[in-house]
Amino acid sequence: MAPTALRRAVLAVALINLAYAIVEFTVSRLIGSVALVADSIDFLEDGVLNLLIFFAAAWPLHRRARVGHALAIVILVPAAATLITAILKILDPTRPETIPLTVTALGALAANLTAAAILSRHRHHAGSLARAAWLSARNDALANVAILGTGMVALAWVSGWPDIIVGVGIAALNADAGLKVWRAATKERLEAKYAEA
Repeated sequence: MAPTALRRAVLAVALINLAYAIVEFTVSRLIGSVALVADSIDFLEDGVLNLLIFFAAAWPLHRRARVGHALAIVILVPAAATLITAILKILDPTRPETIPLTVTALGALAANLTAAAILSRHRHHAGSLARAAWLSARNDALANVAILGTGMVALAWVSGWPDIIVGVGIAALNADAGLKVWRAATKERLEAKYAEA
């Protein structure tokens, strides 16, 4: 797949992610949701990730592999931030407001499905960079489905625990994606080294 097509795709996805990060973070602060805080941080991370990919996609393989390793670390940042938020929420496990939680999660799901659709044709063609973008979009859509489930459970169970559990699950999903991108970047680095030899 041509780097130009990938660059156009990730730039569009970056703008979608950065815009929805603002929306979701604002709502998360208003209703006190760990899951939405986690997802808004993840939207921000995805926006930055896709901007980095936009610039790095035109670079040679060995430089892309280095960026791939950096992106793996960037993907892990929301996981750490979510765990901190979850620990703070455990001290006061009040239930977030379910209607704003559900509506915001639906909007996030739409944004992530759009991003995943834009990136789907690039996920197997451009190594760790495209893989990082695709995994982030896919994981975010899965997280949004889980947040929607939290909203449904919270209607019957007046507790903040479903929200906390989903937030920690999102952190685990991001950690797994970070490891996959790290392995893809390591493979690219080895391929670049053998190509130069």
